[in-house]
Amino acid sequence: MLVVDDEVDLADAVAKGLRREGYAVDVAYGGEEALEKIRLNSYDLVCLDITMPGIDGRQVCREVRSDGLAPGQPRVLMLTARDSLDDRVAGLDDGADDYLVKPFAFPELSARVRSLLRRDAGTSTAVIEVGDLQLDTARHLAMRGDHKLDLTAKEFALLRYFMTHAGEVLSQETLLEHVWDEHADPFTNTVRVTVGTLRRKLVAEGEQPLIETIIGRGYRLRELPRQGSGPGDTLREGKS
Repeated sequence: MLVVDDEVDLADAVAKGLRREGYAVDVAYGGEEALEKIRLNSYDLVCLDITMPGIDGRQVCREVRSDGLAPGQPRVLMLTARDSLDDRVAGLDDGADDYLVKPFAFPELSARVRSLLRRDAGTSTAVIEVGDLQLDTARHLAMRGDHKLDLTAKEFALLRYFMTHAGEVLSQETLLEHVWDEHADPFTNTVRVTVGTLRRKLVAEGEQPLIETIIGRGYRLRELPRQGSGPGDTLREGKS
């Protein structure tokens, strides 16, 4: 995701908090820099301040919603000190998906981020389910059946992305773009190593790995039914 705010300390603090929760976060300190990064990167979410010198947040939001600018059409969460009804309506009319008034508590920001990302994942709760895998994004808890998974923050973020794209083949480049930030070195083996450690933590004794390597293409999280369920009963992305 991208955090945009001309208040450097606030932008850095928000980004730091979101990174602690396992998100890949880039930062822009103005509207022009934000538009440059949005043109280059496929963001899932933009946390966007309205009041900035030069290109303000409303203009950035309109540009994001214009055809062809933003790959993947990210969700937009407005962060602003403007709390009047007219300001909120104007921001939503510009294309924002949600609106959070400053000053705000970080837990509320975090909850709104989870809510917006769940819209794309197709689930209305904080719990994502694929087969016997469960991921509680609010409590940062991962389970396979009755077994709690001991995951690092990056492994948790990687599993979250796999589970919201279960059955899809995800290239190393896609994973690097959505789970790591812009400072990640694309020439390192960090994706391969992290996928490998996550795969080992997910596998049960005597079973095939849940994460498959598709040679020449990337990786895929297999969609398995829960134990005792038929193939048509697989739970995916929080829905049965």
